[in-house]
Amino acid sequence: MELITKKRLHIVAGRNNRELAEEVAARLGEQLGHVALAAFANGELHCRYGESIRGADVFIFQGHCSTPEMSINDALMEQLIMVDAARRASAKRITVVAPFYGYGRQDRKAEGREPITAKLVANMFKTAGAKRLVSVDLHSGQIQGFFDGPVDHLTAMPVLVEWMGTLGGDLVVVSPDAGRVKVAERYANQLHADLAIVHKRRIRGVKNAVEAKDVVGEVEGRVCVLIDDMIDTGGTLVAAAEQLAERGARAVYAAATHGVLSGPAIERINASVLEKVVITNTLPLPIEKQSPKIEVLSAAGIIADAIDAVFEDTSVSEIFDGQNQH
Repeated sequence: MELITKKRLHIVAGRNNRELAEEVAARLGEQLGHVALAAFANGELHCRYGESIRGADVFIFQGHCSTPEMSINDALMEQLIMVDAARRASAKRITVVAPFYGYGRQDRKAEGREPITAKLVANMFKTAGAKRLVSVDLHSGQIQGFFDGPVDHLTAMPVLVEWMGTLGGDLVVVSPDAGRVKVAERYANQLHADLAIVHKRRIRGVKNAVEAKDVVGEVEGRVCVLIDDMIDTGGTLVAAAEQLAERGARAVYAAATHGVLSGPAIERINASVLEKVVITNTLPLPIEKQSPKIEVLSAAGIIADAIDAVFEDTSVSEIFDGQNQH
């Protein structure tokens, strides 16, 4: 008896950033699979797939952030439960698609008696039954090694570089701190632009408190674009933009993959010298966080191409000319 097995792509999404999941599915010519997600009276989450996924290549999509409907912890737990349900429903391979990887900032012990939550989250996905992980611009490249299986580390660089190309000549790509220099350098190389660095100092023991210090590089009379992987409270970005303006920058823009935009971020951006802040839709941007200064670009094409490559067993890095390997 001989069987020729057919590969079957099945994409499902949790309730966090479902708009992006629908856009990704549409680009692949697929529809999101039906999955019933609900909560018991005590807040525990429940999941049930609405159709057979036995033998399917299942991609489970979920945003990791807090929304008015659910906390980041609920979103993470919902995805873990969906992975567990898919494993018990005999899915052939389960891939976790997390455009923004939750708890990724704690990727090492900066001080004593601290957790490494990025590793903890990777362990939980593996235990639940995930065979593969897809994410966009992880906070640090080392997180790829935390998951015991293949990790497709995508980058929003093609989308952001395309936008930055519209800003005209005499462009300077600026790293807001020493830790982002390599990323900024890759953008500068792609755009054939100069590189500058804002040296900053974090206040030890105080979270989200940053003191900008100095600028290394020639920025006077030039268009500057600050590059980062995420914008959280906006403190780093706004302080860096002020430093650039003080040193005679003609215009200051910012580009980041993930718009976390917590707490005072929107007020800070609106009151800052920044002309425009460009982010992608790896995280949803609710109405209360929308601003004339913020522009959202879509990362759906990047994620859809990666899912297609994973399903077809072709190279993901070729999509990005190897620029995602960092």
